Amino acid sequence: MRTADLLPPEFYKNDDTLAVCRQLLGKKLCTFIDGIYTSGMITEVEAYRGPEDLGSHAYKNRRTTRNETMYAEGGLIYMYICYGIHDMLNIVTGKEGDSHAVLIRALQPLEGIPHMCERRGIQDMKRLCKGPGALAKAMGLQKKHDGISLQSEIVWIEDAPEITGDQMVETSRIGLNIQGVYRDIPWRYYIKDNSFISRK
Repeated sequence: MRTADLLPPEFYKNDDTLAVCRQLLGKKLCTFIDGIYTSGMITEVEAYRGPEDLGSHAYKNRRTTRNETMYAEGGLIYMYICYGIHDMLNIVTGKEGDSHAVLIRALQPLEGIPHMCERRGIQDMKRLCKGPGALAKAMGLQKKHDGISLQSEIVWIEDAPEITGDQMVETSRIGLNIQGVYRDIPWRYYIKDNSFISRK
């Protein structure tokens, strides 16, 4: 199912997580799970930079069974469960030990939409992949997929034209129950005027 446009391993090994975060906008996220192919354009992302980032699971080099994948070399997916309900898809970046990751917050559905609708139990295209928990469910991704390589046949990202600065919005991250500079730091990026984002 993969094409020649697959992003190479080197893309994810960049330790400038903010640059990787911005470059992921517009790229095509694909999954092939249980014989079902789905894809969507990445429209919204957030950067998390451990260990200094108070919003990161790796803050102060915290290392647990849950977040161990964050410390791997860039190019794996880090899946965790939020509030005991929602599976969340993150892209690990940087070199081994960096503990940086990009949270995928929203997608514009492209292919396999009927299967996405069945997984979500809804028909509303705008809500289908609106928010990290929603998109993971639509794409068939769960905590059990934690640690899978983005060079695999299960989940991968294909290249697409770069979203330039004037097409992009930079703003603060969402839902962080923290204080200080990392609460408002503009590490969330989304495609300007795209209707398939979680929140403006």
